[in-house]
Amino acid sequence: MLKRLHIYCKERYPILPRLLLGFIVFCEIYFIVLMNSGITDFQFGIQECIGGFTVFAFLLWLRIADDLKDDETDKVLFPDRPLASGRVHKKDMVLFCALVQAAAVVLHILFMPPRSWIFFGILYFYGFLMSKWFFQKSKIQPSLPLALVTHNPVQAFVNLYIIAFTCIKYPAVKSFSLYTILALFTLYFPALIWEISRKIRAPKDETAYVTYSKLFGYKKATRFVLLITWVDILTNLLLVRNLNRISVVVLLLLVSWMTWKFAQFIRDPERFTLVKKVEPYTYLQETTMLLTVAAFLIWGRI
Repeated sequence: MLKRLHIYCKERYPILPRLLLGFIVFCEIYFIVLMNSGITDFQFGIQECIGGFTVFAFLLWLRIADDLKDDETDKVLFPDRPLASGRVHKKDMVLFCALVQAAAVVLHILFMPPRSWIFFGILYFYGFLMSKWFFQKSKIQPSLPLALVTHNPVQAFVNLYIIAFTCIKYPAVKSFSLYTILALFTLYFPALIWEISRKIRAPKDETAYVTYSKLFGYKKATRFVLLITWVDILTNLLLVRNLNRISVVVLLLLVSWMTWKFAQFIRDPERFTLVKKVEPYTYLQETTMLLTVAAFLIWGRI
């Protein structure tokens, strides 16, 4: 079983990179909220580590649940994937996932503030609904827009869990403020941009796989992603404007570059694959936000 799990993790959910991602996501939201709330006396300890692990564990559950519910489809469209190819068994994935989630639950009971358990429960309840297609599989599965509307907001629920913990631990942080609302969406939009972009193709590249470009045309789909990108950068600008002026300039240059790339794709969709331009944008944007946090922690406002 361990060999099979190694195959699964290597191809579908590499442990160390995803664990690092969990901590990065947690720390970005955590520190952005604190810094914009004027909190400079941080008490970073085991609770924050558990928060980062929880993000890792939850995303693992989503990955496994998604692979399990799409097993039959993957056997047709993606037969080389570990589960679809038979190289990994369902029981392996279920047991592995159960052990990781059990660890997250036990750690919460032992170390996290009791009030944070509510938001831990909300996060996992939403994940449960996703894994069950919100009990509307016959309607949601065939509809790409419905699947997006019901499933993509999961990142906002991850953010909510982190923000709630931060507000509970630091009573001086206002639960409802401009900055907590912006932080709720700061990682949601990049995930939304990537999810839509990876399903936008040039007309010659369309296959039996359902894409947004096939449903709405590649021009309309691309313009919609461009609009979301502008909204995404706006939320980030509002979050960093009082923390680091250099970051403001970087984000403006980044959105200008991405706008140019979207325009190029609209004029000539065969020039490049859109998602291959969106991925560097998301990495650079999140790197800028992380560096903003790091610079503020080291030097203060710049």
